[in-house]
Amino acid sequence: MKQLRVTGYGLRVKNAKRLILFLSLLVTCHLLLVTSVSAEDIQSKAAMVMDAATGRVLYAKNPELRLLPASTTKLMTALVVMEKANLTDVVTVSRRAAGAPPTRAGLKAGDRVTIETLLYAALMKSANDAAVALAEAVAGSEEAFVKLMNRKALAIGVNNTHFINANGLPGKGQYITAYDLSKIMRHAIKHPVLKEILGTRITEISTETGKTMFIKNTNKLLWSDDDLLGGKTGYTNQAKHCFVCAGEKDNETLIVALLGSPRRDMLWRETEALMGVGSKVLSNNEEPVVYLTRADYDAANMTTAAYTKKTAVRVAKKNYKYKKTKKQVITAGKKTANKKQVVTSSSKTTKKQQQSADYKKSKKIIAKSKNTKKTNMAKKGNYDDKG
Repeated sequence: MKQLRVTGYGLRVKNAKRLILFLSLLVTCHLLLVTSVSAEDIQSKAAMVMDAATGRVLYAKNPELRLLPASTTKLMTALVVMEKANLTDVVTVSRRAAGAPPTRAGLKAGDRVTIETLLYAALMKSANDAAVALAEAVAGSEEAFVKLMNRKALAIGVNNTHFINANGLPGKGQYITAYDLSKIMRHAIKHPVLKEILGTRITEISTETGKTMFIKNTNKLLWSDDDLLGGKTGYTNQAKHCFVCAGEKDNETLIVALLGSPRRDMLWRETEALMGVGSKVLSNNEEPVVYLTRADYDAANMTTAAYTKKTAVRVAKKNYKYKKTKKQVITAGKKTANKKQVVTSSSKTTKKQQQSADYKKSKKIIAKSKNTKKTNMAKKGNYDDKG
């Protein structure tokens, strides 16, 4: 009888252990499913999570899609400056640099500041005047500096990127990929000075004459995420919101790059989610994933910067079809107007003249509104830059 009781108790203990093991496995699987991030969860056009120590890709969405870099370009500007100049070198700000639109630190032509001061302004406030001043100080002109940028890009294995200026304002031939942007950040944080600047929330810079300027970092995650080492934001109308950063998770350094996000607040949410994904991959709780989505967009709508040759052809055909359709509509409108004139009786000359006058007046109004819209877009256009 005692033997039976002991056996029964043993069975109950064994079953309880099995139940606990099953429940723990179920909870683990549930957590893995909940925390995994699919391509649909990331609204940015391209995304990348990279292990900073090895360069290993932990997660990617359209990693080789060419998109506009916006002010993340300034990271490459900083890398070239660190290689070619001394932090204590004093620079005289030119008139061209001081007038660089639209985000500025407040530098005036003739101001004398150190290279380090300009780096703080360019990387924290995303100041375009500081970026141009750095370029001119190193190479004599921004054009000559851009050649150094592209040369440096190739030297560090950034092969699918091309720069046309030092500040990231959009233009023909300027593009980057999320994969390349991650590589640039990986090299940037190897420089202690750049790592320090990128992780600084607020500071004050000054010129040789004592004029001070208050600088606040555009990276909002520095105020909410203690694991973040630093990052660089970017925005223009065409590029949308961009961000690249480095952070520490479980004693590992991760890099997250996002390009073409529709909203700034979405950058912060997606960055935190992707940091979590990268950490799980490194701890072997998830497998690395690369998503390739259908991409009908490219850098600044330039077919030369399309994702693939097929995409370029598709975009070109789409644009041609749109123009042709628009032309047909206009032609049809003209035919309708002529038809009305034919139907109109010759006895109703006054009415016909009135219609013609109204038609001409409406054309003038439409033309005026179009010109106004073009002027407003020209004023805003590529220079709507939040850094």
